[in-house]
Amino acid sequence: MKKYKVNVNGTVYEVAIETMDGAAPVAAAPAAAAPAPAAPAGGEKVCAPMPGTILDVRVSNGAAVKKGDILFILEAMKMENEIMAPCDGTAASVSVTKGAAVDSGALLCVLG
Repeated sequence: MKKYKVNVNGTVYEVAIETMDGAAPVAAAPAAAAPAPAAPAGGEKVCAPMPGTILDVRVSNGAAVKKGDILFILEAMKMENEIMAPCDGTAASVSVTKGAAVDSGALLCVLG
């Protein structure tokens, strides 16, 4: 057991940390998520700005979109967020479906 003194905002705390002899226990690795489809070269990726649930998908593969068109409705923290096209183009691939839970930064679609 190792003891340390930690100063937090002017208050000193004494902390005891137990050392492990031998190999440290290994936690089970989380299940790997399915890989996202590869983006076409030169395509504009549209990613989720925050974690949430896809309430509506308003674009389909091959559909022409203009900058500012609403592509998805993402519900996060009981608010509906419109995910808009960042540029003119064609939806090369749509990676999510209605009702899907997405993490922050998850690929939603690629505009070509």
